[in-house]
Amino acid sequence: MTPFDQAFAHTVGLEGRYADNPADRGGPTMFGITQATARADGYAGAMADLPLETAKSIYRRRYWDVLAGDALAARSPVVAAELFDTAVNMGTTVAAAFLQRCLNALNRNEQDYPDVIVDGVLGAKTVSALGLYLDRRGAIGLRVLLTLLNALQGARYVDICERDRSQEVFMLGWVGQRVSIQ
Repeated sequence: MTPFDQAFAHTVGLEGRYADNPADRGGPTMFGITQATARADGYAGAMADLPLETAKSIYRRRYWDVLAGDALAARSPVVAAELFDTAVNMGTTVAAAFLQRCLNALNRNEQDYPDVIVDGVLGAKTVSALGLYLDRRGAIGLRVLLTLLNALQGARYVDICERDRSQEVFMLGWVGQRVSIQ
């Protein structure tokens, strides 16, 4: 099973099947794919009938590939899976910026590697910085990085709920399912 297949299986397991919660700004979803995303991808059928393979294709192109998932997974499958899941729930730009911010905060004033630009785009410099960080900091560094990524994700959920109280209905599930170290 590839790192993408593992990340996809994990995230789809959290997203579940068909849902149409009136408080969900994404509207009807299947496997976590919103109707707008499915339509933009050319799917015209009922959301409850969206095939799993179509969802997988969308996830691969719109999330994993945009995040340079294969390059990240070559450095750390766990970090790649964490960012993929965050991107599915918050967008690729947010997930990438979380990693960039964390790497900058962990580089000991650029002693380990140069700061990366926090632009929400995962390119070669961010992937290289991740590799250098993990090489220098090892298993404890990985654990700290995952903790920081999850801390930022949790803080964003709080911000979302503070800005729009209708989203509080999702808070327990978001944090209970999404904010954890694998």
